[in-house]
Amino acid sequence: MQHSSTLGRRSRGFTLIEVLSVLGIASVLSSIAYPSFQGSLQKARRTDALVALTQVQISQERWFVNHRGYATLAQLRQPAQTSSGHYALEMIAADESRYEVVARASGAQARDGECRHLKLVVDGAVITRASGADDSVANPPAANRRCWSL
Repeated sequence: MQHSSTLGRRSRGFTLIEVLSVLGIASVLSSIAYPSFQGSLQKARRTDALVALTQVQISQERWFVNHRGYATLAQLRQPAQTSSGHYALEMIAADESRYEVVARASGAQARDGECRHLKLVVDGAVITRASGADDSVANPPAANRRCWSL
């Protein structure tokens, strides 16, 4: 009889050690998964900037055909912020032969380290895409490809 009551007590719930073990395993798994999730989230947000820069590029080419030069964001009627608000856009230079536009991460996306700033330069037929942690956009080629890839 005592044997069955011991079994009854054990099957009623979890021991403190079992609960702590499960919490420990869950915390280890989440500490491994969280950085990967953050990286995926930053890459997805980066798409917001890439789309906006592509829209600026298309608008600039349309403007160039009609005006024989490049325009400011205001002239193009392009917003100074990406659609999801993760990047601020700035036209650094625009004249009759070239333009430079940069997307700077803001808010939570500002933690995107080496891809915080994305810069598009169009000089005649030469298109340059650069990226970096600051306005120098001085990433090496491999990091630059990672920042600009979808």
